Amino acid sequence: MVDLGQYLPILLFLGIAVVLSAAFVFLPMGVSRLTGAHKPNAEKLSEYECGFPAFEDSRSRFDVRFYLVAILFIIFDLEAAFLFPWAVSLETTGWTGWIGMMIFLLILAVGFAYEWKKGALEWE
Repeated sequence: MVDLGQYLPILLFLGIAVVLSAAFVFLPMGVSRLTGAHKPNAEKLSEYECGFPAFEDSRSRFDVRFYLVAILFIIFDLEAAFLFPWAVSLETTGWTGWIGMMIFLLILAVGFAYEWKKGALEWE
C-alpha cells in the first residue's frame, strides 16, 4: 500500500506556490485600489505606445506571416539553446549524441526549407 504521507512535502510546496502566485497577482491590484492609484482619465487611457489612435478595430485580422516569423525565431532560438550544452558535453555523449543532434538539426532544416518554399518569409 502507498504511504500518502510521502506526498506531503509536494502538496506543501504546491500550496505555498499557489498562495505566493495569488499574492503576487492580487496584492498589487488591491493596494492600487486602496491607495487611489486607480483613477482612469482621458490622459491615462490614451494611446501610449505609438502616439496616435488606431486606424481600425483592434480585433481585426492580420497576416499570419507575423506568427510564422515569430515561430521561426523561437525555433532557432531554442536551437541555439540546445547547441551549447550539446557542444560542451559532446566528449561524453560520443557518437550517439552527435547523431542525435544531427537528426535534430535535420528536422529544423527541413522545417525551415518548407517555410521558405511556401513563401512564408517573403513580404509583399
